[in-house]
Amino acid sequence: MSTPTSSPASSPAPEPAPVPVRNPLPGGLAGATAVLVGGTSGIGLATGVLLRSVGARVVLVGRDADRLKAAVSRVRGAGPDEDADDAVLGVAGDGADDRTLAEAFDRAGQVDHVLVTAGGIGGVGPVTGLTADDLGAAFDSRLRGAFAAARTVATRLPAGGSLTFSSGILVVRPRAGMSAPLTAAGAVEILTRALAVELAPARLRVNTVRFGRIDTPLLRSQPGLDSDAAVAAAGASAPLGRFGTAEEAAASVLFLMANPYVTGQVVTVDGGETLV
Repeated sequence: MSTPTSSPASSPAPEPAPVPVRNPLPGGLAGATAVLVGGTSGIGLATGVLLRSVGARVVLVGRDADRLKAAVSRVRGAGPDEDADDAVLGVAGDGADDRTLAEAFDRAGQVDHVLVTAGGIGGVGPVTGLTADDLGAAFDSRLRGAFAAARTVATRLPAGGSLTFSSGILVVRPRAGMSAPLTAAGAVEILTRALAVELAPARLRVNTVRFGRIDTPLLRSQPGLDSDAAVAAAGASAPLGRFGTAEEAAASVLFLMANPYVTGQVVTVDGGETLV
């Protein structure tokens, strides 16, 4: 009696390849392409500048066409004088829209890393006054964009690629009246770990940076923080005596993009604020 042979349908699936090994320092991002959703201001824009300074290609995604144009010019200025035409691209649109993300990827040709910093703060107020619309706004502003990026990344990033989200320290140091937006931000941190497991077989990495108070236009839009003196005075109570800069915050994003052995992590960059 002959020994039966295995049919193709019963053959075990091939083992996924190991995650690519490369230079884990920011300089290893030279030649890589990063899509920055919400990259026209604050930490996202600072990330674009740092990426271009180490030789990465950058695709900025933002809703405001004028601000996008200015951001593209600023990021391009961080590169060499003989910058290639496609070294810095701008895509105008809602970064939480699948079509906008598809356009960004199509124009880039190949994308290696994605940062999502976009997302407003909706649903602020005491829980007794929150409506269904308030809750929808809070979750939509954070989670819709996160899931849109995850869907795109899962099908279009090469092995070794990464997705990075942003969060904030109020998730672990909550304030009254912030239950809805903080729940949404906390959900992004949970999503980070879930996606890191789900996308690991494709050798894709997912992380989040939990930022403290960073000196950005968003911070300065808050009451009483609209001048250098006011920001310096408010930051004096922080453990390191000041708020962080957008560049310091952005450097943590480059670390997560560059290091191919970090995934599923929520990295806190807050100058020690959560320690006191």
